[in-house]
Amino acid sequence: EYDGSFAGFLTCVFEAYANKEEPACFLTYGDGRVTLWPARAVDTDDQKARRVYRSLERSMGLQAKRLVTYGFLTCLEERELRLWEFLRLGYERGPSVMRDLTDPRVSVLLKAVRHLTNEAHLLKGFTRFSDQGGVLAGEITPKNRALPLLRPHFAARYPGETLVLYDRTHREALFCQK
Repeated sequence: EYDGSFAGFLTCVFEAYANKEEPACFLTYGDGRVTLWPARAVDTDDQKARRVYRSLERSMGLQAKRLVTYGFLTCLEERELRLWEFLRLGYERGPSVMRDLTDPRVSVLLKAVRHLTNEAHLLKGFTRFSDQGGVLAGEITPKNRALPLLRPHFAARYPGETLVLYDRTHREALFCQK
């Protein structure tokens, strides 16, 4: 059980390896799902998360690091468990893991990330803003957590504007200032 952040997930990965555990599922606080397995709370530790994050490129390559980072933003069901399975495989095989497109642990993530990037691409073209007292405001309802992929686009597109883009689905917002 963790806080739902990417750093929290990476801390869970660190703890699982350190304690030689095989997670059955990943729950966020207040998730509400019932499990037959004993749950263990894992507090986010930025140092542990950074160690795991740095190890991704070193152990599996830049493509795999991007796949894990983007994979966390997807709406893939049981995404943390799918990412865990991919990480286990990646740490075993190294960079060659990205060439094994037929392995379901790889292909399911590639498909989910493709869905995320396609959705973000569509949102770049179809998101509309309205002027709200000098601030451009927009609202989207994506399936995936697309805001991190949209930030560079809208910051470059409206460099002299202050804008807010609200993700109604995930209750998150992107803020860009002049």
